[in-house]
Amino acid sequence: MIKRNLAKFNQTMGFQLPHSNKQKVKPFIGSENDDTNGSVGYASWLVKHPSALNSFDSMMKEAKGKKVVVFLDYDGTLSPIVENPDKAFMSTEMRAAVREVAKYFPTSIISGRSRDKVKEFVQLSNVYYAGSHGMDIMAPPRAAKPCDKKGIEGAFQPAKLFLPAIQEISLELEDKIREIEGARIEDNRFCISVHYRQVPPEDHKILKEIVKSLVENRPEFRVTEGKMVLEVRPSIDWNKGDALNYLLNTLGLSSAKDVLPLYIGDDRTDEDAFKVIAARREGFPIIVSSTPRDTKAWYSLRDPSEVLAFLLRLAKWRKSEIPFFK
Repeated sequence: MIKRNLAKFNQTMGFQLPHSNKQKVKPFIGSENDDTNGSVGYASWLVKHPSALNSFDSMMKEAKGKKVVVFLDYDGTLSPIVENPDKAFMSTEMRAAVREVAKYFPTSIISGRSRDKVKEFVQLSNVYYAGSHGMDIMAPPRAAKPCDKKGIEGAFQPAKLFLPAIQEISLELEDKIREIEGARIEDNRFCISVHYRQVPPEDHKILKEIVKSLVENRPEFRVTEGKMVLEVRPSIDWNKGDALNYLLNTLGLSSAKDVLPLYIGDDRTDEDAFKVIAARREGFPIIVSSTPRDTKAWYSLRDPSEVLAFLLRLAKWRKSEIPFFK
């Protein structure tokens, strides 16, 4: 496993990460709209993806004496989804909770946003940041090799060679969607996000066709979809799951048998991280959703308010455990 990971980090294009199909819980097969009343369908879905708050004691029983490593998505997880992506601010309470968790566990935020943007939102110095879906990672200095006296000061950027082309596409997009009301382009450095939450429904199809037409003759790029957003990304074999593995490796924990990665996220792109944890067969993949969804996650939380409650409880649990490890 270590050799495979190291080989990937030394290659610009990466390799296909093997995932196991074995899961502790089978995913719900259906759509986000299966439950129009928001009660019966969600309740049955919770049987397969139990609340991480209700399951907290059993989860911590498994974590006792092990190294828990925390990974968090940003939008929809630490902050609510909002109409204007530039105003997706996290609350003071959430910031304090993340800061407290990071005191006791290595904590990383893996976001589709640019690394600088998510860092500007979070405003914490004791967490590690991975932007552009993990294509721009600032490695923790304390994880540097002993022979590296200066520590790791640069960022790991497997898609760096694509930057000129990304900027070119961004300019073309700005010109082509200028007339579409409500369309917004967000430069996330190694990917371009086209938000259409404020675009009239009748223009959604037109916008999607414009974005996809710019990429169809560029095989080195692909278009992915999230919550009311289209993203133009380099077609390299790298995602949030690979970022999770990279950070574990950088921390010297990729092959440790007593490591339990905990990942909380709400979007399709977070499924790649859930798959990595499923392949390890240990850890806590947690989906944030108030509706039934097809997911690889084993646990769930309804919304950012429950994420806040979970993080506070996690920090409190670790603090109470400290005397036992001294």
